Amino acid sequence: MGQTMVNIRMDETLKKNMEQTCKELGMSMSTAFTIFAKKVTREQRIPFEVSVDPFYSESNLRHLRESADQLRRGEVVRKTMAELEKIE
Repeated sequence: MGQTMVNIRMDETLKKNMEQTCKELGMSMSTAFTIFAKKVTREQRIPFEVSVDPFYSESNLRHLRESADQLRRGEVVRKTMAELEKIE
């Protein structure tokens, strides 16, 4: 069977972390991607769940930015847990 070259672009830190993980598993990144490709081809699907983390949704990020802005402007009320528990 002939071989072909596949180029993949990814974040440098991600690549280093993946190389380390593959090394710990006793394989190269090339072997890991080949395993992935064979499984995708055999099962005709991505072999794991692909979903969006709701934490990173645009509405949540907008809310977090606004909360951070309010904190920077000093528009927050600080209470201890004991003070909060006294509120009825």
